[in-house]
Amino acid sequence: MEVKFYDTVDDKLLKFAVIIARSAGQWVFCKHKARDTFEFPGGHREPGEPILAAAGRELEEETGAVDYTLTPVCVYSVTGKNRVNETGEETFGMLFTAEIRTFAPELHSEMEAVYRMDTLPEAWTYPLIQPKLLEEAIRRGCIA
Repeated sequence: MEVKFYDTVDDKLLKFAVIIARSAGQWVFCKHKARDTFEFPGGHREPGEPILAAAGRELEEETGAVDYTLTPVCVYSVTGKNRVNETGEETFGMLFTAEIRTFAPELHSEMEAVYRMDTLPEAWTYPLIQPKLLEEAIRRGCIA
């Protein structure tokens, strides 16, 4: 699995949005109903949807965020077969950070639960990708 980072690419190449979210100094992770691992909020971009709108929609759907600030970090790509890429071709997404101030009282999505953590989880859904996205956001000064 190879993860690369870019400042920009052609917008039409961006298929995913991933959001490294924090709330009141804690990490915000999602746990999907079908998995026993933790993941950053994020997902596929809908046809014709601006990537910033996709990031906001995914953050709201997967965490219940209702009041937040969303900030673009960079473009990332993943090459190699994984759960969402059967061909293994290079696929592109946009990485964001978010500070969530308020959550909805109930979650209505494929996520079983949202966790606020003081430390990073050991069981990542995408262990070869997610830690690298976090490292890049820290390297770029987007997370203290």
